[in-house]
Amino acid sequence: MYMSARHQEGLAHLLYGINFGGGFVALTGEVGTGKTTLCHCLLQQLPDNVDIALILNPKLNAVELLAAICDELGIAYDHQQPSLKNRVDALNHYLLAAHANGRRTVLLIDEAQNLSLEVLEQIRLLTNLETSTAKLLQIILVGQPELKQMLNRPDLRQLNQRITARYHLLPLSLEETRAYIRHRLTVSDGNPDVFKDSAVRRIYKFSKGIPRIINILCDRALLGAYATEARVITAKIINQSAKEAISTPRKQGRALIPLLILFGMTAGIYFFSQRQPVAPASKMILSGRLPEPSVKEPANIQKTAAITPKAPEKPFAEIIADPGLTLNRALSQALELWGKAIPVNKQVDCNDVQALGLNCLSDKANWKQILTLDRPAILEFVLSAEEKRYALLTGIRQGRPVLRFSQDIDLPLADVLSLWNGYFLILWQPPLPGLTKIIPGQTSDAVFWLREQLALIDGVGEVVKRPLFFDNALKTRVMHFQQQQQLEADGVAGARTLIHLDNMTGAGGSTHLINTD
Repeated sequence: MYMSARHQEGLAHLLYGINFGGGFVALTGEVGTGKTTLCHCLLQQLPDNVDIALILNPKLNAVELLAAICDELGIAYDHQQPSLKNRVDALNHYLLAAHANGRRTVLLIDEAQNLSLEVLEQIRLLTNLETSTAKLLQIILVGQPELKQMLNRPDLRQLNQRITARYHLLPLSLEETRAYIRHRLTVSDGNPDVFKDSAVRRIYKFSKGIPRIINILCDRALLGAYATEARVITAKIINQSAKEAISTPRKQGRALIPLLILFGMTAGIYFFSQRQPVAPASKMILSGRLPEPSVKEPANIQKTAAITPKAPEKPFAEIIADPGLTLNRALSQALELWGKAIPVNKQVDCNDVQALGLNCLSDKANWKQILTLDRPAILEFVLSAEEKRYALLTGIRQGRPVLRFSQDIDLPLADVLSLWNGYFLILWQPPLPGLTKIIPGQTSDAVFWLREQLALIDGVGEVVKRPLFFDNALKTRVMHFQQQQQLEADGVAGARTLIHLDNMTGAGGSTHLINTD
């Protein structure tokens, strides 16, 4: 929790209202300034003798609100007689008993600008529950600036007069924005200087100091830097992040709320820090180092036909919810990309794939590893514990993944990563029919092929007595190649190693991802 001076002051007003009691406390602020976060912070600092009823959805009528308050406090009432009097009597009896036992009760209503005038009046009447010396119920109203306007209405003047403490939470200043970003990076065990000062100024300009938008911009910027292996976050990266996340009304509604829930800067860093075995890109960025450059692929590697993806017409979460996005459908689409004919209305599996001369690789990876494999990949998306969907990654367009549905659609990377669980399935063409891996100690034509590919890459032409035998010297060369490609250096030329060899030499004539960056 980053507590700016204004957040500390806002929390102090809330604590004052609770500790000294009586009347109402009002906390207002713009959307995304941290009002609800302050409420949760308040809950962690409540005195032991305070009971609180927290109402998060105030779009209720007066009877429903009283029922919700009773439910929060564990007050029994007659469900067969849904009247105001029934519930107020039960609440009053509870409050008197709590007061007699030395306990105090607080009602906290978030999003209070959504309360109707009728309910606000009923809430005012609840403050009439009192003894000769003390109010029995302390009420805290938290809401957007519209709440201030409501309270200034002439017909609510009685309620307005009972507000004993009020505070309006303002956005962060430029200096506070800078300190906030550094704070979030520091508690995430990151480099607090990864954002250049020019980038921070751009973040402040776009966010106007609102923490929620700062989170979104920083999250998008970290993802963008991850995808491009940038060492620091520059103003240019922030401009692109703002364009994707907040600059147009069409995208703003899609991006702000889902990303607030699913990400935040710490979650963005977490995305990268949990991917193994490749060194996480965010850690590389935050420590100021990048992975060793790999050998560039030759220009003659075949690529699939150019794609013209379309922009999404609805949020990704809605697109991926289509129950027709099955593994069988995605596997059929992948075979089509490879130019393989499949029987109509047939459930396709990896046995069918092998019969067509291809292999399946099903595994778990991070986004960087998917890109370095450079094959159309079927990604697995988790909607719930029981629901999974599958979509084929066909390419990358200006850093945005292109997924195939009824057509190719390019989507924000953050949206895709938010639901992708890391599991994938790709089709790849082995250098020799039926070959899945080449292991030390093996004697075969595949070993000779392996020597040829390594010689094309490192330029070392070995003269050996048994070129078809996988000896220790060849194992050492394979391990060196695996280390260069950030693969597990076990000396076994498995699926990933064979795919990387093909990418480097272009020997397999494979189908690759389309990259229009």
